[in-house]
Amino acid sequence: MSPIEVFHKMYDNDPFSQWLGIELVSMGQGTCALRMTVRKEMLNGFGVAHGGISFSLADSAFAFACNSHGRHAVSIHCTVEHVAPVFEHDILTAIAREDNLGKSISNYAIEVTRQDGSAVAFFRGVAYRKAKEWE
Repeated sequence: MSPIEVFHKMYDNDPFSQWLGIELVSMGQGTCALRMTVRKEMLNGFGVAHGGISFSLADSAFAFACNSHGRHAVSIHCTVEHVAPVFEHDILTAIAREDNLGKSISNYAIEVTRQDGSAVAFFRGVAYRKAKEWE
């Protein structure tokens, strides 16, 4: 199954990514770029986007990238470093890059930027690759 077919199989059954308003920018083996716009209901009590928003966007890019080789993959460890606040109407882009593809473990780096290209978060993910393939 191609990376784009895997994306649609996953995204079409992913109500949370749909709620985020994620749009696919690009998709390939070991990589995925997503974009979304921050809405008012995504803000916290400080008037900035809840940290879970940029984390979730990055996590979705990670999920699509690590499944792009056609095998089911699940996260086993994720970290995020928030480096700048995110505001309502910001357009965020997450680009997932595969650093290592092993038989059962793969590693990814995801950078989240705003519309001016400045970084807002750095996410690292480790995935376990199951034997089951996407059909």
